[in-house]
Amino acid sequence: MRHRPRLFVTLTAPSFGPVHRSGEACRPRRDGGTCEHGRPLGCDAVHAPGAGVVGQPLCLDCYDYTAHVLWHAHASKLWDRFVIDVRRRLATSAGLVQSRFAQHARLSFARVAEYQKRAAVHVHAVVRLDGPNGPEDQPPAWGTTELLIDAVRASARRVLVHTPYSPATGELTLRWGAQADARPLRTNGDGPDDDAVAAYVAKYVTKGASETGAGTDHPVTDQRDIESAPVNEHVRTLMRACWRLGGLSEYEPLRLRSWTHTLGYRGHILTKSRTYSTTYAALRAERAHHMGHTDNSDAITERHWRYVGSGHTPGAALIAAGVAEDLATARTAAREEVRAFGGAGDHS
Repeated sequence: MRHRPRLFVTLTAPSFGPVHRSGEACRPRRDGGTCEHGRPLGCDAVHAPGAGVVGQPLCLDCYDYTAHVLWHAHASKLWDRFVIDVRRRLATSAGLVQSRFAQHARLSFARVAEYQKRAAVHVHAVVRLDGPNGPEDQPPAWGTTELLIDAVRASARRVLVHTPYSPATGELTLRWGAQADARPLRTNGDGPDDDAVAAYVAKYVTKGASETGAGTDHPVTDQRDIESAPVNEHVRTLMRACWRLGGLSEYEPLRLRSWTHTLGYRGHILTKSRTYSTTYAALRAERAHHMGHTDNSDAITERHWRYVGSGHTPGAALIAAGVAEDLATARTAAREEVRAFGGAGDHS
């Protein structure tokens, strides 16, 4: 499988408004200027990668939080349409009837979702072209890496999803962002190799919403949970927008309030097509088989459970209270930093 067409694909979310960036000058503007809310349109500062302002909008009021949340809610559907369109383009390029593509080839993938600094999900995927029966079959002669790259790039530009119409928001057209990338996986050092991609995937899988500061690791039950969440003001505003949109009847099928903690994103962090690799069921069966044949006479199995209590001990309660106070102080400091930064820009 190492020698068949394989790509490492990155698809990004579109822009919902300018945010602060790290590295070189953030967003320099010769003419300066302010937005309709009186905030600077540019930023000449050079931010460190770990600076709290990185990923924060230049203006919270200009940022399109509604589109951000609804894009998250439809990201999985956008991916499904992307995969379908890639298959259709491959069939057309090979001179096949689109409905007969599965008789000649199969498109397999493993996809990982990652939250970026701006709290938007990006998709990284390994996309592979197999024969009609999956990994056991060689791809057809026309199935080249170049053909797959062209199909992926064209589909990333073309596919779109329309949101349900709402009197409050209208109908939005959602697409992938302009920064789409498709690089061939190589075994000769020309391009990313398997080990590098495995390292990327491992990093993305272990970065959940809460670990990147883009949401929490548990659902919220009311607006008080949003206000007390240990997140920055940008993410908190996204959570508020998610909760607000979730109260509209036209968006009820999206269950946005149930996914407020992930900022509306409803997909899994890691997904794969059926024939990309072994299945989780097969792995579980193999593990059960292995455990059933492990003969360890020293092993002790605890078969009885009993209730020993719940909640914190007095000492642990003091520690928890201290941690909560530290988190509250950090959130306040972060909000003041963002406000101070914006205020300083107003006088530049």
